[in-house]
Amino acid sequence: MPTHSETKKLPYTAQQMYDLVADVARYPEFLPWCAASRVRSVTPKGAAQVMDADLVISFKVFREKFGSRVTLWPEEKRIDTEYLEGPFKYMKSNWAFADVEGGCEVTFFVDFEFRNAILQSVIGVVFNDAMRRIVRAFERRAAELYS
Repeated sequence: MPTHSETKKLPYTAQQMYDLVADVARYPEFLPWCAASRVRSVTPKGAAQVMDADLVISFKVFREKFGSRVTLWPEEKRIDTEYLEGPFKYMKSNWAFADVEGGCEVTFFVDFEFRNAILQSVIGVVFNDAMRRIVRAFERRAAELYS
């Protein structure tokens, strides 16, 4: 259903941005609508680390917890997320980070659909703005940490 894709050049290293996005436990400190996070487990799997984590999202009158499997690819500077349980029919997202002259290029993609039609319609109205706000929150956090 709703998808969002964005590529930006930022004045940080790919490693810095990868580390920031991979630090799921700190999301409530800076991400809009993220009320809580919990990393359940981190398991090495070949060249990757697989993290199972829960996020609690609060938006208007809705408060939902969902579980995700986050696959961290440190050598490739890539993060893939898939949905495990919660209010979605499905959800997947990808982050990719590449060093370029003057900083790094960050690519973000998300695709999801809620089970609850009312929540889906509420989110649908503000979806692109919400995704841009989330990406901007990562940018602001990077500026706080790395500038």
